Amino acid sequence: MTSHIAIDLGAESGRVNLVSLKDEKLEIKEILRFPTRGTLIPLDSRVSLRWNSLRFFEEIINGLKNIKEENVKSLAIDTWGVDFALLDKHGELISCPYHYRDKRTEGIMEKIVEKLGKKYIYEKTGIQFIPINTLYQLYSMVLEKSSLLTIADKFLMMPDLFNYWFTGEKKCEFTDATTTQLYNPRSQDWCYELMEKLNIPIEIFPEVIEPGTSLGKIRKEIIEEIGYPLEIIATTSHDTASAVVAVPATTRNFAYISSGTWSLVGIEINHPLINNKSLRYNFTNEGGYNKTFRFLKNVTGLWLIQELRREWYVNGRNIDYPEIVEKASKEKGFRFFIDPDYKEFIYSSHKTMSQRIIEYCEKTGQKKPTTLSEIARTIFESLAFKYKWIIEKIEEINGEKIEVIHIIGGGSKNVLLNQLTADISRKKVIAGPSEATTIGNAIVQMLTLGEIKDIKEARKIIRKSFKLKEYEPQMDEGLVEEAYRKWLQIVLKET
Repeated sequence: MTSHIAIDLGAESGRVNLVSLKDEKLEIKEILRFPTRGTLIPLDSRVSLRWNSLRFFEEIINGLKNIKEENVKSLAIDTWGVDFALLDKHGELISCPYHYRDKRTEGIMEKIVEKLGKKYIYEKTGIQFIPINTLYQLYSMVLEKSSLLTIADKFLMMPDLFNYWFTGEKKCEFTDATTTQLYNPRSQDWCYELMEKLNIPIEIFPEVIEPGTSLGKIRKEIIEEIGYPLEIIATTSHDTASAVVAVPATTRNFAYISSGTWSLVGIEINHPLINNKSLRYNFTNEGGYNKTFRFLKNVTGLWLIQELRREWYVNGRNIDYPEIVEKASKEKGFRFFIDPDYKEFIYSSHKTMSQRIIEYCEKTGQKKPTTLSEIARTIFESLAFKYKWIIEKIEEINGEKIEVIHIIGGGSKNVLLNQLTADISRKKVIAGPSEATTIGNAIVQMLTLGEIKDIKEARKIIRKSFKLKEYEPQMDEGLVEEAYRKWLQIVLKET
């Protein structure tokens, strides 16, 4: 039996996991879990939202110290996309990386679109327009003449920063680089032409490497601290890319929903889909393992529930997620409708999530929900409506029918959302594994080291290793279609 360390940093928590392959079955052992929420850092003019990456690294090292197993071969790290770090000429981190929900990008996307046009940007990058993208973060720094850009010598995405700290290698991994809206999937390199038009310094961008690239041995100083050597592998370092590796698919025509803080709804394809329809519907082409692409849309996912939970107390404590699902399950359905991607829901706010959702209902001429459980039900239903709409558009653009939807990630344990997805999409749903990102991270390490032959074999192993749950449509189709039409009219103004 050989073991691999898969470090997964999410927007809510970070985990150090040990993943082992024995008798063609995977075993996961959680070594350490720690919170990763953003940290408020005051500036002269406002309060900024940052990632405390130094603390994250310290937590990771503490986790590595707690691993006592023999035959630990390698380590890889994945994180969320779009956020980045800047190093000076000495390789020193210049400042705490900004959190994608920091408000410095408000209005920036519109300025770039006005300057260059949507079609030009999309033709060059194939990435959907979301205000949090790296492109808009960097351009906000250009506009404010940030001194950080002046002294920056190297740009690294978040997983690349940790890989650098582990090995000294300053490289950007492909799957995470593609989330920036600064990478050209056709030329397979940074989109220098776009950067130059926006005065973004091109010289700070390093080589882009394929997932599954070995970065060499861990620094000797870290070996001395944790007590054992490791090979560091650049896995599919965007967490969704790792999750997609772990989709236990048996058919070609499947869609996936990587369900967590964000919901990533899409398909796996061999070439980017960049055309007028994909631009009109604002789809993205992000990199995947073995030169594949993830054709998908980002949906503001369980962030809405995470924020709602912050204000929801039962007996003096924050309610647990299973309790939220249970309470929402008991509410009457299809009474209120929201767009999960409404701009006021995306950023951190002084307003509670319930307040923002009530205001949305008022603004769109609906009655107002009066309880948190009604709002939770509204969130789950509206997510399922958005999933259906996206999958319909994927079928239209790609020209092939989706046979089954795989829901992976933490949200795959949400029985209400899974059933609603089956009911509303009218498709079979297979839920699991919940630890898809960790599994995919480790699978790429095993592929790199030759322990698994290919993705087909890997997905077979995953199906044998983890219990999956299937959902079939149960709700009356006429009732669902009527509710979907209402959602389209209220949210997307479609008739």
